[in-house]
This record gives sequence, C-alpha cells and structure tokens, in this order.
Amino acid sequence: MKATQQLHDLGQSLWLDNITRDLLDSGTLKHYIEELSVTGLTSNPTIFDHAIKNSSAYDTPIREKLRNGQSGEALFFDLALEDITRAADMFRPVFDRTNGTDGWVSLEVSPLLAHDTASTIAAAKDLHQRAGRPNLFIKIPGTKEGLPAIEEAIFAGVPVNVTLLFSAEQYVAAAEAFLRGVERRIAAGLNPNVGSVASVFISRWDAAVAGKVPTQLQNRLGIAVAKRTFKAYRDLLSSERWQRVYNFGARPQRLLWASTGTKDPKASDILYIKALAAPFTVNTIPEATLKAFGEHGEAGAALEADGGDSAKVLAKFTKAHIDVDALAAQLQDEGAKSFVKSWDDLMAVIADKSTLLKKAS
Repeated sequence: MKATQQLHDLGQSLWLDNITRDLLDSGTLKHYIEELSVTGLTSNPTIFDHAIKNSSAYDTPIREKLRNGQSGEALFFDLALEDITRAADMFRPVFDRTNGTDGWVSLEVSPLLAHDTASTIAAAKDLHQRAGRPNLFIKIPGTKEGLPAIEEAIFAGVPVNVTLLFSAEQYVAAAEAFLRGVERRIAAGLNPNVGSVASVFISRWDAAVAGKVPTQLQNRLGIAVAKRTFKAYRDLLSSERWQRVYNFGARPQRLLWASTGTKDPKASDILYIKALAAPFTVNTIPEATLKAFGEHGEAGAALEADGGDSAKVLAKFTKAHIDVDALAAQLQDEGAKSFVKSWDDLMAVIADKSTLLKKAS
C-alpha cells in the first residue's frame, strides 16, 4: 500500500499545493487523484505567476480577454476561476461522498484588501458566486486585520480557508473568528454548516532559525509548533462551546498543515509529511513533495492529542535564545508582506504577457 493511501486511511486528507492549466489538460491531476489519494487542491498567487509565465497554455484565453477589454486583476481572476472551477469539478465526487468534509479547492482574494474588511467580504462573495461551486474555499489571511473578514465571510455563508497562521495562538484566534461567524448564523436562524480550514505554516519556522540553533535542534521547531497547535485544535474540538454548535448542525473547522515542502537540502524531502500524520487534518503538499512521498514515503505515527513532546522541545529553543512568540508574529508579518509582493509580481506577469500578446497579434 502506498504511503499516500496509508495517510488517507489514517484520516488525513492530502491536497495538492499547485494548479496549472497544463496540470489539468495533461491528466496529471486526474492521475494524482486516482493514484496518490489526492482529495483537494490549494492555489496562491505565486503558483499562478509561475503557471502563466512559464506556459503558453494561457496565451489564447488571455488574447480573448484582452479583446473583450479586460486587463490586470479582472483578467487574472477570470483565468483563475476557469482553472479552479475545473479542479473543483474533478473533486466534486469526493465532496459529495464525504458530505462536504473533503474535496475542496482554494482561491485567494487580493492581499491588497487585507486592511479593508468590507472590500475583502465583497471580493470573497463575488468570487464564490462567480465560481458557482460549493466546494470552493476563499483564502483570507488570519492576521489581526483579517480576523473580522473571516467572521463576516462565515456569517455570510462563504467557505473560508484561513491562511498565514504560524502558532497555536494565531490558530485559536482564527478558529474563534470562524466560531463567532457560526454562532451568529445560529442566532439568525441560518444553516450553521459553512466549511472552513485553518492553515498553519510549518517549514518557514525551521528556515527562520537555520544556523541559529544547535545541530540537534535543526528542523525540529516547525514540527514542535505543529504538535502544540494540534493540542490546541483537539482541545477546542472537545470544548463545550464547540460541542454546542455541533448540536445545531455546524461542522468543525479542520486544521491544515501548509508549507510542508522541506527547505533544508540536508533534511528528508518528506520530513513534514511523515511527522504530521493526524486524523481529521489536511496536509497540502507541493507537487515534488507529493511525488517523493508516493515513491519512497511512509506514514509516521499519528500525532498525540496532548501535544506529545512539543513543550519539552520548545523549551530547548527558548534555552537557545529563540523567542517563539516573537518569531510567530514576525513570520506572520513577513508572510503578509510576501503575499503582497507575490500579488504585485503576478500582476506584473499578467501585464507583461498581455503586452507581448498584443504586439504579436
């Protein structure tokens, strides 16, 4: 049995962290679904940037949209929705079979709206409505500015992938924003079953402390933070507040491991996949990591609900003069700025490609 199937049988969903038109057209995504137990997909501006820049597959649709007077952000979202809805349709059987627990795809709102809750909500509603697919998550960052937008989106019935979380505290804040939205729906007599995942980034922790800690602590911080967050997740799921909303028909927000490709070339290329096996979680995996895990991976022991050795390991980092709380805030801040840069880069790629195609036509 393949390691990907082992994780699936354990109860963990494997989602591909990639989307390109070539991936859809070539049947590669279909292969991953059938052979590597992939049951969902995530996207981001950098993924679309590389896809559009490095492929001619988008040239014809870009020409058509340019002739229709579209440009920039509007042109991009049309392209993205074409890809995302195709992927959503491929995962729809999983979505239906699991009663909406699995089989999701994700699309991000413009990070330029991060400080504007009303505009973020409007964009989230618009994208979800235009897609016309029930298994589409709209990605909203779990920053302090993003939390009100998460609550409002859930209250509005828009499924949300909360992104850019780095710590147990940041996860809990995002989970509570989701829960407030659900509770408001219950109070308003609305169906409280609105899908959501909370995405906690892992590998960036280890990249941030590389060369700053003893050798025996290399590549251990991300996993320790994940274990601590998993404990917070399990504690929340069993709390009276959450159980109350379950009784009204709400579905819990699932914990998702993001940024699980290994950045240290000296470490195992499946380090974070093997270490983060856990039921009722998602691991969204870069394509190269997915293939590596399918070829030579093995599922590790399931994470312990009490956080395992996370407290002891984190204490060692504190002793090594790593302020984990401060680093969590720094990583989220840097991540937010990186999202804006990625978006600006994507818009530049759209503009450059548009100019080239206009000249060639």
